[in-house]
Amino acid sequence: MRSGFVSIVGRPNVGKSTLINSLINKKIAITSDKAGTTRNIIYGIYNEEDAQIVFIDTPGIGKTLDKLDSHLNKKAYSSFENDIVLFLVDAEGGFGKGDQKILERLKNDKKKVILVLNKIDLINNEKLINQIVELKDLYDFLEIVPISGLKNRNTDELIKAIKKHLPDSIKYFNDDVITNVDEAFMIGEIIREKILNLTKEEVPHAVTCVVERLEFKKGICNINALIVVDRKNLKGIIIGKNGSMLKKIGSYARDDIEKFLGIKVYLELYVKTIENWKNKEEMFEFLKINENDL
Repeated sequence: MRSGFVSIVGRPNVGKSTLINSLINKKIAITSDKAGTTRNIIYGIYNEEDAQIVFIDTPGIGKTLDKLDSHLNKKAYSSFENDIVLFLVDAEGGFGKGDQKILERLKNDKKKVILVLNKIDLINNEKLINQIVELKDLYDFLEIVPISGLKNRNTDELIKAIKKHLPDSIKYFNDDVITNVDEAFMIGEIIREKILNLTKEEVPHAVTCVVERLEFKKGICNINALIVVDRKNLKGIIIGKNGSMLKKIGSYARDDIEKFLGIKVYLELYVKTIENWKNKEEMFEFLKINENDL
């Protein structure tokens, strides 16, 4: 029996959340093409007869534009303390300055690192080989593994590579546990994902969602959720003309929440403006992006 904690780190939008969902074979982390989608440290627990791997999805490490960005970067860097770091690089976009900054931090901390070249479905073999040759001498990587998290390509080889380097021999979680987040957190994330994907570029990552009421009664789940934005014009975009966008967000979210919970859901959404909340640290705990136990 081999086990250990494995952090998934990298720049925003390199596919960390998509990868953890693929590895666990269940959606436990929301995905979108916007920076700042992941805000919490989310565990995905992978079980085999001879191994248990606790994958840790982390916020993308990027530029610090406000206190929220700084907070998310600190969370991601704190994950370096785990047994192994999977350093994800976008194979299509190539190794850039942001990747170099993360690598320098990994070097300074002398971490055990597996370099993962993601999105190989978007490049040809020649470009992939050239990248491996270019990157292999930048650090004493445990392994270099090319994958496609979205297409689930070569992820079995990634699991094999990780298992060789797991340091422990105990089981940390029961086999039926696949994540550390609760239902309310996951529901709030599902709603936020729908907002990000339906509004596209109109609404930045300065939107969040808090479940204020979660009540199970006679096979039905009643949910009240608060959507928080930092500018009044964003509130209007999310509500839409005659409430059309809010209804669409609610409908899409309700479908996914019913699949997640396995029961019928009644969902009520509200929108509130808290100006400049990304620079108010006292708001982070209320908005559930500063949970010490995650």
